[in-house]
Amino acid sequence: MRKFLAFIAVTLLALPAFSQMPGGMGMRPGGAGQGGNIGHLYGKLVDSKTNKGIEGVTVQLLGNRFDTVTKKMKEVSIGTLITKQNGDFSFDNLSVMGKYKLKASALNYKPIEQQAGFDIKMPQGGGADMQQMLGMADKDLGNIKMEADATDLGNVTVTASAKPQFEMGIDRKVFNVDKNLVSTGQTATEIMKNIPALNVDIDGNVTLRNASPTIFIDNRPTTLTLDQIPADIIEKVELITNPSAKFDASGGNAGILNIVLKKNKKTGYNGGIRTGVDSRGKINLGGDLNLRQNKLNLSLSGNYNQRKSLSEGIVDRNTFSSSSTVHNTSNGTNSGFFGFYRAGLDFFADNRNTFSIAANFNRGEFNNEQNQRVDSTVKTVYTAYNNISQTSHSVFQNFGSQFSYKHNFAKNGHDLSADVNYNSSKNDNLNNINTQTYNPNGTIKAPGLQQRTIGNGTNKFYTIQADYENPISDDTKFEAGARTAVRDFNNLSDQYLYNSGTGTYVLVPAISNKYKFHDQVSAAYATYSFKAGKWSYLLGFRAESSNYTGTLLNSKGQDSSQFKVNYPLSLFPSAFVTYRIDDKQDFQLNYSRRINRPNFFQLMPFPDYSDPQNINIGNAGLNPEFTNSFEVSYNDAYKRNANFLATVFFKHTTNLITRFTDFRPNDLTPATGDSAFFTTYINANASYTTGLELTNKLPVTKWWDLTVNANLFYSDIDASTPATATMPAQTIKNSMFSWFAKMNSTFKVAKGLSVQFSGDYQAKSVLPPSSGGGGGRGGGGGGGMMFGGPQATAQGYNLPRYGFDLAIRKDWTWKNGQSGSLTLSMNDVFRTQVFKSYSESIYFTQNSERRRDQQVLRLNFNYRFGKFDATLFKRKNTKAEQGGGQDMMQGNQ
Repeated sequence: MRKFLAFIAVTLLALPAFSQMPGGMGMRPGGAGQGGNIGHLYGKLVDSKTNKGIEGVTVQLLGNRFDTVTKKMKEVSIGTLITKQNGDFSFDNLSVMGKYKLKASALNYKPIEQQAGFDIKMPQGGGADMQQMLGMADKDLGNIKMEADATDLGNVTVTASAKPQFEMGIDRKVFNVDKNLVSTGQTATEIMKNIPALNVDIDGNVTLRNASPTIFIDNRPTTLTLDQIPADIIEKVELITNPSAKFDASGGNAGILNIVLKKNKKTGYNGGIRTGVDSRGKINLGGDLNLRQNKLNLSLSGNYNQRKSLSEGIVDRNTFSSSSTVHNTSNGTNSGFFGFYRAGLDFFADNRNTFSIAANFNRGEFNNEQNQRVDSTVKTVYTAYNNISQTSHSVFQNFGSQFSYKHNFAKNGHDLSADVNYNSSKNDNLNNINTQTYNPNGTIKAPGLQQRTIGNGTNKFYTIQADYENPISDDTKFEAGARTAVRDFNNLSDQYLYNSGTGTYVLVPAISNKYKFHDQVSAAYATYSFKAGKWSYLLGFRAESSNYTGTLLNSKGQDSSQFKVNYPLSLFPSAFVTYRIDDKQDFQLNYSRRINRPNFFQLMPFPDYSDPQNINIGNAGLNPEFTNSFEVSYNDAYKRNANFLATVFFKHTTNLITRFTDFRPNDLTPATGDSAFFTTYINANASYTTGLELTNKLPVTKWWDLTVNANLFYSDIDASTPATATMPAQTIKNSMFSWFAKMNSTFKVAKGLSVQFSGDYQAKSVLPPSSGGGGGRGGGGGGGMMFGGPQATAQGYNLPRYGFDLAIRKDWTWKNGQSGSLTLSMNDVFRTQVFKSYSESIYFTQNSERRRDQQVLRLNFNYRFGKFDATLFKRKNTKAEQGGGQDMMQGNQ
């Protein structure tokens, strides 16, 4: 009987709303037309004595709208519903500008009435505070007790603003890149070229403050590389240059590069398709679909990208011991494809409990062809030349999955979450190198060398994590969590030499290897943040322990020899202090301690002969490096849609892991007694890096937005190299002042037509001390030269370079939620990007010059569709899961 009466009441109360508003516009009153319909009010009605949820309560939400007849504001019904069995109710797609009144009535209960709305004060400058405040657009009204006075949540207003290009958080800088035109149809590597503070070399390796950052996807580690992630699925990039105790302490002196993927947030269904082609005839295809209804949210997406990379280079090397010089010219073609597919399912058990499962699969295949000519001169006499042809075929695949649970307590921001992540990757490769040596007159000087490498590897990465967050009061917050990460890596590299007598390739066990390692890191952290007047504090402490086991396998795959490294428990404090000067300016000082543990390639004590003239070998005796980082930042949102950010940083690293070159006998050619350069890794004494980063985003005019970035830094590396059979111990110091700058201009030429012009300049800079050790490019590289570009020593520098990219886009908006865009772009418009470097050791000096993929023209089309039903159930948009912050104002494009 109660349910029947409640149904009649709902029907009668809903009639005025339907009679006053057209279909699909039931959420318009309350100022919906003046701000984004992203508001979400929900809660639970409970018995005041038993605290149990009450089923069948009639809940009505009232708002105001302007009556064109009386010329006055008029109160109307926005929506009416009946609570579920557990007492839950939820109103979705509300204007955050509105003022609302909540009424609830049920048989045997006193009716209640209270104000309900949103309380968001927009700070200037964005960042983590911005995300926290905008998160209140999802308002949990808590457990409302019937027959008791309800808490007055107050009347508030919200001012919506356009999503800025970058925001400053308490522990990160956020760069919104989903509108970046020049990277359309490409990979994450191209996006990084436009991010202030990041440097990208010719092979797509990214450095931050002259070191390699750790790559995260959606706040979790990944086995994917940047060139395996399509640019079109990335919403924003977060630079966490000085991570707090909440984040992994690993990553050393470069911090974390967190890639946040796009997520559909709108109720109903929406999606899109993408397609494009470049001037080399390579296509890219993509699409996504999202369905959000009742207790389920399903998302699907897929991308297919073809690639063709062209490269050319010149290397000149002068070797002291033999008084010889080498001139090497090369050109290479790398072609192939990769596909990226992902799916996710969210189950909203109720207003406060969500279960999610997500998975992605990535597969690629690349073929590389490269030809080199090496001219040799000894004591000014031209003696010989080599023709080297190299072909390789590589296949890689990656699978990632996550299962997570989140519980939101009645108090907004009070939550508990846990997740289990599994990532695995696999690669197979076949590499053939044929070398023929000729006399200056073109006759054959020596028998040819034909080498074959067959290799494969697997990487499995497991993480288990739990996090607790509790805003104790409006000014204090406590967070804590624990995490365990386990990684298992297997690698096979079989080396063969061609036997002309038998006409077959013969395995050379002395230079082949099979290897595996097991790596485990366990950690726990706690942070406490609080405010005192204009001062805000975030104090954190993290503890981590780790162990590493490396095993050499025999030809049958059985254990042969093993070594273990147990790193003791290490403590990592962090502190962030922010002073709010006024609503537009703030000042921050922060500190953190970090660790960089040696990776697989740096520890593997077995040679890699894939480049016969430059052989890589790890060092099992490496120690982790520790970095103490300090930053001072000033942020000023000096006018509407403008922002100025200045950061001074200082890093001191001990036991710096850096490359070291030695000259030893080459086991690849034991009969000839030849020697070759071996590159390995050592712990240098220390390094110091200090610098100044300046970023300014300003609207020059209504039709021109300009973002400029300048980075000035000084690097000092102090290394002591050990004595070897061919070289005495020595002390090497390498220091240099350098700078680079970036510019990004967006012009609104006409309605729906925009132009983006970006450029960068890199001054002379010291070579990064370590690249992280090789591997992992997924077959996407363009191929290297015999001498591998800049030599990996503690001494050397990159020469100045600069380049410009251009893109033009036309946007259309049609009826029924449809839109489209057509983008035409070209990279390195003026063909000026030439990567030059100089390196030296006690054995040689070397100059190298490389070009890659200049002036590639791309045409891409993007079509969006969707139908949004305001009556569909929507779960609370938590900041961490939904991308947070101002993206809630914009929806997902």
